[in-house]
Amino acid sequence: MTISKRHIAITVLIFVTVIIDQLSKVIVRANIIGQTETTVSERIPLIGNAFIMMNVENKGAFLGMGSNLGEPLRIILLLVLPVLVLAFVIRYVYKDNTLDNWSVFAFSSIIGGGISNVFDRIVRSSVTDFLFIDLGGIFKTGIFNIADVFVSAGIIILFVTSFKIRKTKS
Repeated sequence: MTISKRHIAITVLIFVTVIIDQLSKVIVRANIIGQTETTVSERIPLIGNAFIMMNVENKGAFLGMGSNLGEPLRIILLLVLPVLVLAFVIRYVYKDNTLDNWSVFAFSSIIGGGISNVFDRIVRSSVTDFLFIDLGGIFKTGIFNIADVFVSAGIIILFVTSFKIRKTKS
């Protein structure tokens, strides 16, 4: 496989995503008192009570799902399976030269966010989550991190671009 500008751009986007997420987690762990079994995390309001920072170690996946699973099942579902899926998506993005720039950006964001959270699970046995949004009523998030933002943004971009592609083919 020859290395093209496109491959370099994909690699740089993935690494930048991982670096931004990992740096944000280092800053949070160093500056915000985390949650323990006997204490609640320090809560720092960024925009009143609508946008809050805290420091929570998540042993599960998105929104803590899977945190109560036994260790062998957690390893399979939260480490092995994500690594296999990431490897498949990385291979796909590098090989498929028909992807438009937005799709490449979206997939690179998803891959970078996924790698960063898997890295945390391998190195720390948990993922540092620290952002919480509560706009009142039904719009309230779980606690999340920058990697989750990249993954979610990538999924939204892919969703939007898939509609644009279908519309132009019709």
